[in-house]
Amino acid sequence: MSAQTLRVKKTLYPIDKIQKGIFSKAHSLNEIRALEFCYAWLNGQEKFTLQTSGSTGTPKKISVTREQLKASAALSISALGLKKEFTALVCLDTRYIAGLMMLVRALEAGMNLHIVEPEANPFETLSEEISIDFTALVPYQIQAILSSNRKEKFSKTKIVLIGGASLSNSLREILTGMPGAFYATYGMTETLSHIALQRLNGSNQTNYFHLLPGITVQTDPRGCLVIRAPHLGAEPIVTNDLVEIVDTNRFLLLGRIDNVINSGGVKIFPEKIESVIEGIFSDLKLNVRFFISGVPDLQFGEKVILCIEGIPLQETMAEKLWQILKDTLSRFEIPKEIRYVATFIKTDTGKINKPKTLASVP
Repeated sequence: MSAQTLRVKKTLYPIDKIQKGIFSKAHSLNEIRALEFCYAWLNGQEKFTLQTSGSTGTPKKISVTREQLKASAALSISALGLKKEFTALVCLDTRYIAGLMMLVRALEAGMNLHIVEPEANPFETLSEEISIDFTALVPYQIQAILSSNRKEKFSKTKIVLIGGASLSNSLREILTGMPGAFYATYGMTETLSHIALQRLNGSNQTNYFHLLPGITVQTDPRGCLVIRAPHLGAEPIVTNDLVEIVDTNRFLLLGRIDNVINSGGVKIFPEKIESVIEGIFSDLKLNVRFFISGVPDLQFGEKVILCIEGIPLQETMAEKLWQILKDTLSRFEIPKEIRYVATFIKTDTGKINKPKTLASVP
């Protein structure tokens, strides 16, 4: 293991130095956290505390064992074909499971590690001599990288995991033509990162999530995913994600049950509407962020609204948008109003915080 290295910015550490706790204190808080986790892991720490994001209910802290994290890493290492000679780029916040499991996978597989700040474009500051084989990103990072002059360097990455939020159709379209292997992931803190992968490009491209070996799923009476895995313990993980189970190995993700809008007794999936509107915005050359949500309504209980980031659209464009929405969506899916927010509020993990964003609208 002595040949394995870990790089933070321009500082290169042999793993045995990290194991002895010999590393610079001049790094950022995020970088120090990552180094301290590596130190704890290399010295055999048995228990770790994780902060959940609320995928299965109220956010909380959970305690997990070293063996559970190792088992999760082993599933990914095997499924993705991660190799000892790889260099892994860690560019997500390691306080959360996605970033932390990148560290565990690299340490367990013997990969070299390159740790950078969790910025929009983590490839921006990479020197040309550093070649990345494996990384995990969130969609807004993918968007920033592909819009920059680092797209070519990024395209040489062998394996890329994408999670944390849904991918837009336009990004999916771009990724289908990229070399390497790109995967959308399904998982959460409670499942210790992903338990299913969706190939986004290549001959194995699919619309479904494929379960990792040993993982079994079913749905509860609500239609939400229930997960069982040997390394997660005897109790099943009950999620708030509505799914359609295709067979014992595959499922289709429909959306979150707590996002479902009940308007006059009709259940409406915001994720479905957002997918359609994204195409409309692309055709209209509207490069703005948006989301669909439900708000209280005296007549129907809830009504559908479209929330757009930035200043209001010009009158002619707004009228054109309304007409296309009416022609494209079903009568239950058509937004009853458009609300504008100067800047969307984000969660700590980079997702749009819909409730807080809506609450900020006067």
